Amino acid sequence: MTVRPTDRIDKTDEIDTSRPHPARMYDWYLGGRDNYPVDAEMGRQMLALDPRVPVMARVNRAFTHRATRWLTGHGVRQFLDIGTGIPTEPNLHRVAQAVAPEARVVYCDNDPVVLAHSAALLRGTPQGATAYVRADVRDPDAVIEGARQVLDLTRPVALSLVALLHFVPDEDGAHELVDGLLSRLPTGSYLMMTHATTDFTPEESTAAVEKLTAAGSTVALRSRTGFARFFTGLDLVEPGVTVVDRWHPELGEPVPGQDDGTIPGYGAVGRKP
Repeated sequence: MTVRPTDRIDKTDEIDTSRPHPARMYDWYLGGRDNYPVDAEMGRQMLALDPRVPVMARVNRAFTHRATRWLTGHGVRQFLDIGTGIPTEPNLHRVAQAVAPEARVVYCDNDPVVLAHSAALLRGTPQGATAYVRADVRDPDAVIEGARQVLDLTRPVALSLVALLHFVPDEDGAHELVDGLLSRLPTGSYLMMTHATTDFTPEESTAAVEKLTAAGSTVALRSRTGFARFFTGLDLVEPGVTVVDRWHPELGEPVPGQDDGTIPGYGAVGRKP
């Protein structure tokens, strides 16, 4: 289902509030209000393991903004953001259209929580376009068919998979999913991605995975090598695979508190040759 600004948003889907949900926890970390007590409780448990968790959430958003500015500055005018999450201003299209008002952005998520708030994602410039596709990253055909209604897939597209793939384990075909999406995009397209890791805080990360798994979430933290594998065959934009807050910091948006040790996550942008 592709939602455009003129569409009526269906909010009738049942939302499970009996267990924590990653998108709502992310919203809680960012200080939002679209979460429930069960999300806040699990969020507090994560903070007890590593008090920088809210900083990690803000650093991921800041990476999205910096990467979007870099991409629009290098001529990209189309974006496909999968695993959108609950909207928090400024959203990707705000950043892209501030540089290039004609930019076209498609958001994609399969979560009824996100769908309920998707109207906030559809307020863009009149010169550009924004839309929301309800589909799962595990179904690349549905994602691409929805995106095709708004994006010209004969022209480069920036594929955004920020803070998403650490919820998809290898046995569920995480790398094949990314390859399948990129194979449907033309030469000159880009992959922008971040991912949590156990490389810097192995004990805390293992404990966090155990708690989240017990609560019903699927978590697959990867090493730098495992993350870099997603970019096989792509031309990495300098500085390549790096700690997420160190990717082009000159593009702005320092995050308060990010200097309290290495942020346990990687970020990178790569171009499809």
